[in-house]
Amino acid sequence: MPRTGLEIQLAARPVGEPRPGDFHAVTVDVPDPGPGQLLVRNTWMSVDPYMRGRMNDVPSYIPPFAVGAPLEGGAIGEVVAGGGDEIPVGTTVSHGLGWREWALLEPRTYRVVDTALAPAQAYLGVLGMPGLTAYAGLLDVGELRDNDIVFVSGAAGAVGSLVGQFAKLRGHTVIGSAGSAAKVAHLTDDLGLDAAFNYKDGPVAEQLRAAAPDGIDLYFDNVGGDHLEAAIDVLNVGGRVAMCGAIAQYNATEPVAGPSNMMTVVGKRLTLRGFIVTDHGSRLADLVTHIAPALSEGRITARETVVDGLERAPQAFIDLLRGANTGKMLVRLG
Repeated sequence: MPRTGLEIQLAARPVGEPRPGDFHAVTVDVPDPGPGQLLVRNTWMSVDPYMRGRMNDVPSYIPPFAVGAPLEGGAIGEVVAGGGDEIPVGTTVSHGLGWREWALLEPRTYRVVDTALAPAQAYLGVLGMPGLTAYAGLLDVGELRDNDIVFVSGAAGAVGSLVGQFAKLRGHTVIGSAGSAAKVAHLTDDLGLDAAFNYKDGPVAEQLRAAAPDGIDLYFDNVGGDHLEAAIDVLNVGGRVAMCGAIAQYNATEPVAGPSNMMTVVGKRLTLRGFIVTDHGSRLADLVTHIAPALSEGRITARETVVDGLERAPQAFIDLLRGANTGKMLVRLG
């Protein structure tokens, strides 16, 4: 009997904050795998802030989503057919065709993951793209150095929460910002950060300077805007910024003002460097080797916010952009 499955398509390009009507759930036929292909039943999928940019029809480092076509993103699934003896039925794989119940995967578009090493969904979080972003952003882009004082914005999110913990594992002083009192408590009480503040409680620059009286040496930027301006003010001479994202402006409908203190970059000889995680894929094996033991030993906390059901993925994404998640936002399909 032919298979059918649900997929979430982009119904319209959002203007400002995405709305439920910008998404459409469609039942489609699921073909059998051809030579070299795998048919996978997805069990977990990821929603991530970068997806908002792909909903706009503008030039970027990655093609935009097409209206009337399924969205894409990180997913974990179990092989149902097509792998042969090399990848037997039941094998768990990570791939990029989320937002659907079934995925037909081409060769070299997936990787087998070891669920004995960590739970399957960890490969969408701490051992996946967010973990790699934090790991490469700290070590390669931010050039983490001995005795650095590190500031991370969006510190309770999927990437930010790992940045803070990875730096703490290496013995650094870490300061984080988040958007609620509960998240601030999570940063200090659960993740072990040295200081944290709620950016809604007052000017970011004042709160950051109070939390870092000796200045900061490395800023991992997930927010942009007032956070970046504040960090430039508080960075020490020779400081560095790893520019990962700017979630504060993802839903903006008008131009967003940049930092007003850019001449400070010159005087302090700062380095501001943007990066895309896909440029650092060679670091993935290092990430798993060094972080999986810390995860299993409880030295890393991989907090998750889980939503059940593919049909609820659009709302999970909307809620993510509103800051409703602590840690990684995941949708459980199976």
